[in-house]
Amino acid sequence: MKLKSQPDDFIVEELTDFQASSGMFALYRLEKRSLGTPEAAQAIVGQWNLSRDAVHHGGLKDRHASTTQYVTIHRGPRTDLVDRSFKLFYLGQVPRQFTAKDIRSNRFEITLRNLSKTAVDAAMSRLNSLATGGLVNYFDDQRFGSLGVSGTFIAHPWCMGDYERALYLAIAEPNVHDRPREKEQKAILREFWGRWMECKDRLDRSHRRSIVTYLCDHPTNFKRAIALLRPDLRSIYLSAFQSFLWNRWLSAIIEARIDPSQRSTIESDCGPLWVPAIQAAGQAIETDWLEKLELPLPSARQHDWPEHDFPHLEKILNNLEMQVTEIRLKFPRDTFFSRGFRNAWLRVENLQFDFDTDDQSPERTKLRLQFTLPRGAYATMIVKYVSASSSSESAT
Repeated sequence: MKLKSQPDDFIVEELTDFQASSGMFALYRLEKRSLGTPEAAQAIVGQWNLSRDAVHHGGLKDRHASTTQYVTIHRGPRTDLVDRSFKLFYLGQVPRQFTAKDIRSNRFEITLRNLSKTAVDAAMSRLNSLATGGLVNYFDDQRFGSLGVSGTFIAHPWCMGDYERALYLAIAEPNVHDRPREKEQKAILREFWGRWMECKDRLDRSHRRSIVTYLCDHPTNFKRAIALLRPDLRSIYLSAFQSFLWNRWLSAIIEARIDPSQRSTIESDCGPLWVPAIQAAGQAIETDWLEKLELPLPSARQHDWPEHDFPHLEKILNNLEMQVTEIRLKFPRDTFFSRGFRNAWLRVENLQFDFDTDDQSPERTKLRLQFTLPRGAYATMIVKYVSASSSSESAT
């Protein structure tokens, strides 16, 4: 099974009630292909000569896709902007910036290719279950793009006060998503770590080099140096670690409450995650309790914990040599883990699907999916669920 063979195999559109009226912010619709949201924002900033953080958006849309989303710019140009990889359409003025809370839902159109007869049969069984029930609402791998080859989340040592380790992970550790130039810059940092003047002389001008410039004058003050990381990157690092903890916590709850014969796993960058199994007749097991379950996002700022499920989170944190009170940053004080709750179960709206001959592999089948998900849910979890093996596995 193949996903994203071409950009139009993964189409996503933000749905919002946010409408142009009047105000100091210009509202735009951003349409892009094969370009991530941060890269599109930086391209807009460059072409219009704006400050680096001028473009505000509600969500990060996948690079390997065709996407439509909304952005705002304070006192932005009242005109369109057309580039090779994106189009920006001016819609009017609004009184405030567009945020994630303004996204009502996201509509997806996804094409899965190169399906065998066996894969088609398995997908049909899971799609029927998905249409009548739902699936576990895990954060998916896009959330963990900042996780480097060591498998250590940047926010973990940061919470524990190991600022040098956190900074190293943030700016020097290799990542499978690194582009060639990024790999070169990180290799320089690893080779000359601690020899800051030599390091600075070899680096391109960037936020990374600005941090090294500070370390040239303050060679061991990693606490202050890490505060020079861009605020948007800090938020990504914290969200990744918090989402990892939430995923592992929910998986542990499912493992404890569902008999081994009635659960299976899906693979993720968090490791195998437990889900209720699909039975031979295509019917999922009883999930009423799971559909009602709502778990808080792990944070020291959270004080209302579910009594019976909290020990599972404590065990996960113990394995990391942490306590829940340590899920916080002591410095800088302007960066926080999010507070809130997330539903453990996800209902898929307006699900439609059809099978057809794969035009790229005529001897195989393609599956076209259309559905709508609430803000914060991941379409790629639907893909994993539909394409996962139906056999039970042992999670480790």
